[in-house]
Amino acid sequence: MGAVCAAPGRLWGGPGGVWGRGGAPRGEGLSVGWCPRTPGPLELGRGGSGPPSPRRGLRAAHHSALQNKIVDRCERLQLQSAAIARHVDQVLPAKDQGVLNAANVARELVIQRLIFVGNACENEEQRLLEKVHVEEERAQQSILTQRVHWTEALQKLAALRTYLVDVITNLDDQDLVRAEQDIFERTEVAEGILEPQESPKLNFNQTCVQSPLLHRLWASAVLCCIAGSREIHIDEKTVSPHLSLSEDKKTLTFSPKKAKVDLDCPEQFDHWPNALAIVAFHSGVCAWKVSVEKSYAYKLGVCYSSLPRKGSGNEARLGFNAESWVFSRYDKEFRFLHAGHPQAVELIKSPAEIGVLVDFVGGEVLFYDPDSCTILFSHRETFTEPLYPVFAVAHQSISLVQ
Repeated sequence: MGAVCAAPGRLWGGPGGVWGRGGAPRGEGLSVGWCPRTPGPLELGRGGSGPPSPRRGLRAAHHSALQNKIVDRCERLQLQSAAIARHVDQVLPAKDQGVLNAANVARELVIQRLIFVGNACENEEQRLLEKVHVEEERAQQSILTQRVHWTEALQKLAALRTYLVDVITNLDDQDLVRAEQDIFERTEVAEGILEPQESPKLNFNQTCVQSPLLHRLWASAVLCCIAGSREIHIDEKTVSPHLSLSEDKKTLTFSPKKAKVDLDCPEQFDHWPNALAIVAFHSGVCAWKVSVEKSYAYKLGVCYSSLPRKGSGNEARLGFNAESWVFSRYDKEFRFLHAGHPQAVELIKSPAEIGVLVDFVGGEVLFYDPDSCTILFSHRETFTEPLYPVFAVAHQSISLVQ
């Protein structure tokens, strides 16, 4: 048990101290274990000894807590500094070396792949040029053979004609009758000589240069070089009464309710939900993109200006005549349509945009997914008239992409 401290009033300033008269808490005697503490430096510096006031006790506690916070803060700053120093001294140099290594690997990868592509292109070039050479020689040999054959035929016919003229001129009636069998045999040979007919063997076969590798490389190169879509606007005079055209002339919206047909406008499609672009093209390579993510029923592609505009027959229906080439979607079914001969297109997912690429001189129309540059379908054709971009929509809307 602790000792009892006597005369607390005198130790803490006598009567009238903070504990009141007698030096102890009023109404309480001295208790075992209780002993006034020695005044701290802060208290002695502020007016000597005496029992601590509640305010001084709070200041002391705050002072201690503040000291602890500062110490904690110093420790955290030291740890933070150590982490930063480690980052600067160890992590960043390692990152720098990692970047150098990754860049070297990337360069090597680019070089290796381009070398591989280059070698593949050189091999494909050699193979295709050899096929062109072989096809050229074949066609020329066919022409030479035909030339020899028809030259001999001309000689036979000329000799027969000379013989017949000589017979008519020099033989009398009796000799002419006696020569009838000979005349018949000779003319029978001439009758066996048929007239020349058009033969594909006399033409150069362009399919000899068909190459999936070259086709995809060419299409990818063209698509990468053509930035965005061709500046195309839809001709409002051609817009079907089932469609409405936006102010910027780039969006077509379908309406089941048919608007009034303009009888004084021969350019307007009066039945099928079609529309044409304003300007046609007749040379070079052209491409444009169409946003189709909102629609489950649309067609887009190219057509001749001679495409009929009136009536509900197939002659004005996109893809069901010889004047239009379109990529079509109806619900989950994708097809290429031309001259009424649909060809199914199998897709893993429905594209949000579809690009149309046309090589007028090369004779090809190609549909692709701009996001992945994946070729959806391609068709070869010899175009004989200027081509108009053409559109149709029977659900929601489609828009030309700038």
